[in-house]
Amino acid sequence: MSTDAADHEVASKPKSTAKFRGPIMFRRDRKPGGTADRNLLDQRGDSDWVHTDPWRVLRIQAEFVEGFGALAEVPRAVTVFGSARTPIDHPEYQAGMAIGGALARAGFAVITGGGPGAMEAANRGACEAGGYSIGLGIELPFEQSLNEWVDLGINFRYFFVRKTMFVKYSEAFICLPGGFGTLDELFEALTLVQTRKITRFPIILFGTKYWSGLVDWLRGSLQGSGKVAPADLDLIHVTDHVDEVVEIIMRAAAERSDIDTLGTEDKW
Repeated sequence: MSTDAADHEVASKPKSTAKFRGPIMFRRDRKPGGTADRNLLDQRGDSDWVHTDPWRVLRIQAEFVEGFGALAEVPRAVTVFGSARTPIDHPEYQAGMAIGGALARAGFAVITGGGPGAMEAANRGACEAGGYSIGLGIELPFEQSLNEWVDLGINFRYFFVRKTMFVKYSEAFICLPGGFGTLDELFEALTLVQTRKITRFPIILFGTKYWSGLVDWLRGSLQGSGKVAPADLDLIHVTDHVDEVVEIIMRAAAERSDIDTLGTEDKW
C-alpha cells in the first residue's frame, strides 16, 4: 500500500466519539456511566457507594476542614510524641509531665496524639500548669479514646490528615521514647525539613539512653555510607534535660521571628 493510500485509509476511519463527565473524558469503549446529577439523585439499592474512593475524598476534605477550623486560633504549639504503653509510674511518664508543664509555662500549647502513656503525661503536665492541652486522636482497630487531660480534642479517620495538623500547627517536635508511631512521625518530620517542604523547626529526642542506638546507627550506617549528609543529622537534638528542650525551642522561635520580619517595610 502506498503512503498516500495508507494516509487516506487512516483519515477515512470514523473518529471515536468523546463523552465527558465533568473534566474527565471517555473515548471508544470506555463507559462513563450516568451523569453526576443522575448518580446523585437516583435511588440506591445498597450503601456500597459510601465506601467508594470518590466519596472518601469528601470525607478526607471534611477532616481537613474540621481540623483547620478547630486549630486555626490555637496559640503557638509544640507536639510531643511517645509511647501509649508508658505506665503512669515510669520515669518516662514523669518526664512527659515535666515537659508538658515546662512548655505551658513558656507560653506554648501542647499537642499530642491524645492517647494514654507518654501522650497523656504531656497533656497532663500542660493542663496542670494551666496551659492549653490538645489531643489529635486516630481511629484504630482497637478501642482507644482521648485521655482526660485533653482540653481540645479531634478524632481523625486518616493518618495523613492528622499528620498534616501536627506539622502545620507545631513549632517543634519532641519525641519521648516510643514505638513505630513515634518513629513514623520522627522520620516524616526529618524528611520534610531535610527536603525543605516545611520551614525548619527543632526535632528533639528526649532520653539519650533510649535514642543513642538509633543515633549511632544513623551516623555509622547512613552518614558513613553517604546516604545522608553530616548536616542532615544536625537536624536532630538529643537531650535528657527539660530546660534544654525549652531553650532549643525558644531559640528557634526567636530565629524564626527574625526571618519572618525580613523584607517588611520597617526593615527596609
